[in-house]
Amino acid sequence: MGVCFIGERNFENFLLEYLEPQPGNFVSIEDKKVMGRHKGWFLFTIGQRARLAGLKDAWFVVDKDVSTGDVFVAPSRDHPALYRDLLRTNRVHWIAEEPPAELVREKMMECHFRFRHQMALVPCVLTLNQDGSVWVTLVKPARAITPGQFAVFYKGDECLGSGKILRMGPSVYILQQGKNREESPKKEEVDKIEPAT
Repeated sequence: MGVCFIGERNFENFLLEYLEPQPGNFVSIEDKKVMGRHKGWFLFTIGQRARLAGLKDAWFVVDKDVSTGDVFVAPSRDHPALYRDLLRTNRVHWIAEEPPAELVREKMMECHFRFRHQMALVPCVLTLNQDGSVWVTLVKPARAITPGQFAVFYKGDECLGSGKILRMGPSVYILQQGKNREESPKKEEVDKIEPAT
């Protein structure tokens, strides 16, 4: 049964009736500082507000590490760590039973995508993999894409099909960090620069 049908009750308490607590840390994505403790990574979804004791400012869940139990948080609802423009699905279920002819022929196809009900459609490019899964490259990054949700594809008003999101590309924040490292010279490189004579 879908979790949305549990009715008016505390979601955390409901889940903890069925799952053993697995305590872990809330960790800042920016400086890796431990911001607090939680009762289980499975209680949080990407994009939701993390209620951190003693902090008046809102922090939001941006990622989870199941192996350590860490839930990574950022200090803004629109932090770049919440935005991604690349994801991979499992084998897509096509409504017409076969992938669109253009996608089969070209191995790539422009269309639109959404992963939440009533979300605005986002232009994207699908790349078909041999196993029937697709890579989805968004024209602009979308907020809070989460593994386990379904990517649904449209061409005009026609729903083409859907696939479960399995993997995501790096966040805008991670890409910015990599770019900043590339642009700033390493200490060893600075040390090698000889002063002009």
